[in-house]
Amino acid sequence: MLLLYKSRIEFISEHAVDPDKRRYVLKEEACRHYIDIDRYGPWPFDSLPRKWSDAVAKYGEDTLLKHGIVPWWLQTMLHRLTDAFRDKHQARILKYSAEIGHYMADAMVPLHASSNHDGQHTGQKGIHAFWESRIPELLADTEWDFFIGKANYLKDPAGFFWKRILESAAAADTVLRFESQLSARFPADRKYSFEERNGMVVRQYSAAYSKAYDALLKGMVERRMREAIHAVASCWYTAWVNAGQPNLGKLVNVSFSLKDQQEFEKLNAAWRNASGMEPDH
Repeated sequence: MLLLYKSRIEFISEHAVDPDKRRYVLKEEACRHYIDIDRYGPWPFDSLPRKWSDAVAKYGEDTLLKHGIVPWWLQTMLHRLTDAFRDKHQARILKYSAEIGHYMADAMVPLHASSNHDGQHTGQKGIHAFWESRIPELLADTEWDFFIGKANYLKDPAGFFWKRILESAAAADTVLRFESQLSARFPADRKYSFEERNGMVVRQYSAAYSKAYDALLKGMVERRMREAIHAVASCWYTAWVNAGQPNLGKLVNVSFSLKDQQEFEKLNAAWRNASGMEPDH
């Protein structure tokens, strides 16, 4: 598996964001990235059936789609990746590997499991990107460790996905509460700074404020990123094992089809043309 993925790391990295690009093409894409699980009562949300058919029977598909379906969509993506391995179809293996990585990582973000996904209900608008983008951009390359160890085989993938969601949901309150507490005591003129980004000067949470917040969270962002890396690798490994452990040195459909290439171009065009969009989950 190392030989397959390591040699295609640029493709995996580039296309891991395809699900976000697809949000601008398919209206049904957005709900696959999150679940507003607090809409179903208090933690651990026992009122929400974990099995899709049971959840549909209880709440209706429209309600589930409205509040997000990421734990169920991860199961769908794992099946697709398993089928791709079983067919020894390299192009689909790489495509689904990149995409399940995106959805799995989304599930590890606390605010992807909260209806207050960008602090819009508590006067904390912008906290979503602050947690998942600004802090990693400042600290990941220089201070964090992403050597994780070997992947695990997931005997119960659905249970694994739901456990990660419950962890995220439990952490969402901490993410919001600690930022509110820090903001109340941090000098207002030091909370933000102006920095050049992609040729433009933009207002950002300052480095001092970002590091203070990370310290309050006691390494939560790094920890969740490490766990996300391990979870993604475990999904890949589980799909390969469940497919019968095919010889990855003898794959077919190595090149992407014309249809694949057209899809990639369509997603890139939609991404470039998107502007003025509200923060997503």
